[in-house]
Amino acid sequence: MYTPANVLENDNFKLYWNGSIITDKTIPSNRPDVTFMNEKSKNTFLIDIAVPNTHNLAKTITDKQNKYQELANEICAMWKQNAVQVIPIVLSSTEVIPKSLSQSLKRINLHPNTYTQMQKSVILGTCSIVRNFLNYK
Repeated sequence: MYTPANVLENDNFKLYWNGSIITDKTIPSNRPDVTFMNEKSKNTFLIDIAVPNTHNLAKTITDKQNKYQELANEICAMWKQNAVQVIPIVLSSTEVIPKSLSQSLKRINLHPNTYTQMQKSVILGTCSIVRNFLNYK
């Protein structure tokens, strides 16, 4: 299984995943799934991924936005960014796709059809969880 480094970077971009962001001020929600920084444009994206039940999609999107807004404000000041955006990537395990997903993908410059591969991963992961549960002894 491929496990990428916690920090990937080149001259223009930095990508952090699976790590807390240290800030001057204590912020309880300081661990988004992915932090992507464009060093040339000084724009940062805090990307958080969730797979809730279908009836919780809208609430989860709002919760993700609110959860990381304080961190976004702190990063903007600390790292001297032009903008820091919170990007919730929310899919359902039952193939329900919220309208906001295409907007989120567009904001991070991903092809609109990227959601099909994401949905496939969600469904395979869900099947794996169910299979493991049914085989539990």
